[in-house]
Amino acid sequence: MSVTIDITGLPQERIVFCPSPLAELGAALHALAEPAHHPRLHAWTTTTSAALKPELADRLHEADFMWNSTRSDILLPARPRETLAEELDDLDLMDDEKFVGSALEISCNSKYTHGAPSPLVDERMRRRALDLAAARGPRQTAFVERMLADPPGTRAWIRRLLEDCEEAFFADTWRRVGIQLATDARHKTELMRRKGLADAVSAASSAMVLEEDERGSRIVVDKLVQGHTRAEGTGVTFLPTAFGWPHLFALHAPGWQPVVQYPVPAGDLGGAAATELVTLRLEAIAHPMRMRLCRSLARGSNTTSELADAYNISAPEVSRHLAVMKKAGLLTTQRRGRYVLHQLDVSVVARLGSDFLESVLR
Repeated sequence: MSVTIDITGLPQERIVFCPSPLAELGAALHALAEPAHHPRLHAWTTTTSAALKPELADRLHEADFMWNSTRSDILLPARPRETLAEELDDLDLMDDEKFVGSALEISCNSKYTHGAPSPLVDERMRRRALDLAAARGPRQTAFVERMLADPPGTRAWIRRLLEDCEEAFFADTWRRVGIQLATDARHKTELMRRKGLADAVSAASSAMVLEEDERGSRIVVDKLVQGHTRAEGTGVTFLPTAFGWPHLFALHAPGWQPVVQYPVPAGDLGGAAATELVTLRLEAIAHPMRMRLCRSLARGSNTTSELADAYNISAPEVSRHLAVMKKAGLLTTQRRGRYVLHQLDVSVVARLGSDFLESVLR
């Protein structure tokens, strides 16, 4: 299965690699909403979430279906600008039917590829949007009802929300990642100029290829969905993201210019562990017995005596191993009455390596 973007006859200058503040904010909001999808960003998501004012966090929860299980097309601009304000200005020019139809694409559905009428003009789509929101909670239902009843007012509310996110955390984040994304986009543009689009596409993601034959030219994005769109008369925009991995988004809805958001290797987002700490953690899990203990500690909380009984070693020996792991920051500990329960911090271990994590969870 795949998403195919037909670019037959499209001039190469209509294929653009460029960073987008709005798209990156959307990716960052998704990481905050679904931190388990992004273990590499654990430090950033934890620190940022903890610093959010409760009022802003509450508003983000109210609208999170726009970047949670799917990504609203309004957050993937085909014509990126230098600033978030400029991209929001462009978004203000979109008509209500198109905006609301995209914003209320709450979950993936089979009608996306073929197009569906806006909930503002189609009663069936209106009921569908309300049903999907109801399954996500009363706050989300109220938000959808407001959007259907007052599109201009709700659009202004969404713009203020994104502007408040910029003030609260994203402006600082964009200063750090924006340069990296611009550098990646320039590299892909130069690669396309020197070696051709096929090399640039494959360099952006191993899940994308350029196919060319007697029928024409196509960019094929390997995804577990089936979709097709034509870029003739418009163009294709590739948006690099530091927050996107492991996701690869391909906007291919009818009436929209195709947009692909691809992940780039993450730079320092303000939470990378020091080399000494990484070394300490690797040494801690390298011991055969501690690796075996990880198997139990990854699955749930255990007391020292439970681990001693499970692995037929003494409680003092277990305590020594746990002390090493705790010093390396690999464990969480909680007390329940006279019992002390230990558990592996899976998010920390995931940042060390997915192969090890898979082995202890296999």
